[in-house]
Amino acid sequence: MEHKYERDYGCLILKMPRELDHHQAEFLKEEADGLIMKYPVRSLVFDFSDTQFMDSSGIGVIIGRCKNVRFSGGYVKAVHLNEQIQRIFKLSGLMKIIEIDK
Repeated sequence: MEHKYERDYGCLILKMPRELDHHQAEFLKEEADGLIMKYPVRSLVFDFSDTQFMDSSGIGVIIGRCKNVRFSGGYVKAVHLNEQIQRIFKLSGLMKIIEIDK
């Protein structure tokens, strides 16, 4: 399964799927890791504009990719979070480690 992404001058924007559950998380994790290794990524942006549901597997995907990008000196940001996803970010502590643009 291929996910949507954009890359531009060291920035990789990953469009999150409508439902980010454990099935989607596995595909997304593999694809994101491949893109991060293939292209020089200085900033990683998770775009949640289409996402309606995310479980703990999605949180794991975000944390893992965050570690990968930060290890090489990059930064991570999440954009277009709806109320449900904002609540998940807040309860999981992701808001403390990732920059958020609503």
